[in-house]
Formats: sequence, structure tokens, C-alpha cells
Amino acid sequence: MTDATTMKAIFAEQAGGPEVLAYKDVPVPAPGDGQVLIKVAAVGVNYADVYQRKGVYRTPPPCILGNEGAGTIIGFGPGAGRLAEGADVAFRGAEGGYAEFVCVPESWCYELPDGVPAEVGVTMQVQGMTAHFLADDVGKLEPGKSCLVHAGAGGVGQTLIQIAKLKGARVLSTVGGASKAERVKSIGADEVILYRDVDFVGAVLELTDGEGVDAVFDGVGAATIEGSIASAGFQGVVAWYGDASGPAPLLDARKLAPKCVALTRVGLQRFIPDWQTVARRCDDLAEWYRSGSLKFDIAPARPLSDAADVHRAMEARITTGKQILAP
Repeated sequence: MTDATTMKAIFAEQAGGPEVLAYKDVPVPAPGDGQVLIKVAAVGVNYADVYQRKGVYRTPPPCILGNEGAGTIIGFGPGAGRLAEGADVAFRGAEGGYAEFVCVPESWCYELPDGVPAEVGVTMQVQGMTAHFLADDVGKLEPGKSCLVHAGAGGVGQTLIQIAKLKGARVLSTVGGASKAERVKSIGADEVILYRDVDFVGAVLELTDGEGVDAVFDGVGAATIEGSIASAGFQGVVAWYGDASGPAPLLDARKLAPKCVALTRVGLQRFIPDWQTVARRCDDLAEWYRSGSLKFDIAPARPLSDAADVHRAMEARITTGKQILAP
């Protein structure tokens, strides 16, 4: 345990823009039943944190933001103890991860293997495991299949492209500019579509001889979901997993009928029901990373106090890869 009674954290005083985020002293939490106390080394920033700040997702303000991170276990609540004190772990599902210390259910922690640093462990949690279940469980990618990855230069997008290629699939990806196009080409995308310059649906159909793709992975939402349905092939699946452009409007289900498309709204939590499943997915990601088959695009860590600036940059869509804050 720690002798400290207060810690630095990013506290959202109320719902609103980045200006509501305050870097302030708050009490160090005490671990409850089944929880561990972690001294945080790296904090992951996700677009879901923006929604939480706005009061539309997870625990609304006033609260400490943050869902994922990595650090060292320094204390246990009643019933915890599967992992050892001093173990370096990555975690997700935390309440209040933008802080120097956080309490997390032990079952949501993954012990980092040798050769996997904290910032990589963080990136494996939400973005890595999301890409894993999309490619493996939802898209069921394999040689001979094709997919469309929206926002391919983002954290999930880059990981998903690489996993899709590891599974032998043909990968098409949408991006917003030339530099992002170069990035996704460098990690294996077969075809890159600049969605600001061309109609992505027309481009997908042209690149697939009018057939469409077997799977579409859409974390953008409002701006793309109807086009995603139109881009899917016969009995294709559209996996809608996020709303970066805002919540999608009500959809006319009849648009699924011409090609018998399956539309599914998915989230990570149901695909990692226990620590064994977390370990299985993270073990795959760690093995690919250590072998050099999977590269994570991780921005240089910024001080925890810069959280508001990172949120501004994410909302302006000028970030690529994983954003990390360091307490």
C-alpha cells in the first residue's frame, strides 16, 4: 500500500468541453472487495473518455475520467490475491483511471509478460482487444475474405488492419488524408480510400468488382453507417462498434435486405467475460508484438496535466495511434 493520502488526478467538475477538466489533488482510493490498488505508470486515452466528459457515457461528471492504464500492484482488497504484490499489470474497466493511483477489480487485470512495456500493455486493453474480437469473433476473417476498416489510422483501425492481414484477409481502409494513407499502407492495407476525396461506397464496389466486402468494421457511426451497409457484400456483416462522428440515426432495416447484410452493434465487455478470456486475447496480442508481427502506433506520452489538450486534439481528429498520459 502507499503512505500517500492524496494524489493528482484529472477531475471533470461538470459535463462539458475540455475546459471542465481540472488537474487537482483528490484522496487516494482504498481497494474494495476483489480489487487491487495500482500505482499508475501509463494512462490510455480513448474516445469514450470524451463521451464520459460530455456526460453521455459511463459515470457522468463530476468524476475522475479514465478507463484503462498500466502500473504496479501495491495493495489488495478483501478476496484479491491471484496476482502478486509488485506485479506489473495492464487494466481496463477502471473508474477513475486518469490518476496516480486507481482501484481495479483484479479480474480485469492482465499481468504483463517480459518484453511488453506499460504503454504497449495499455494499448492492448481497449483498442487491442477490440480489434482482436472484431477480426476473430465477429468478422471471422480468414484467407479469401475481405474487409473494410474505417478510420484505419486510428488506434483500433491500425491494430485491426494488422490482425486482418495476419489472418490472411484482403483489407480496404478509409482515412482522411495522405499522411494517414501512407501509414495504413505501411502496416499492410491492400487498398486505401481517401473518404474526403471520393465516395467510399463507390470506391469499395469498384475495388471488389461490384460485390462488396465480407465484413465492414465501423467505429465512426453517424457519418458512415449507411455507407457501410452499402459496402457489404452478400451475407456480409457490418460490425458497428463506435460513434466517433456522433450517434448514428435510426436506420431503415429494409436497406439490409438486398444483399442479406447482418448489422450488429458490438462492445468489448461481452467479449471478455472473465480474466481467462482477457488473458487469451492479450496473450495473442503480446505474442504478435514480441515477434514483430504487430506494431502499435503509440504517441509519445504526455503529462497527466495535459489531458484537456489531448481531448481537444482527439476531437479535432488530428491524432494518430494511441494517446498516452503519464502521471
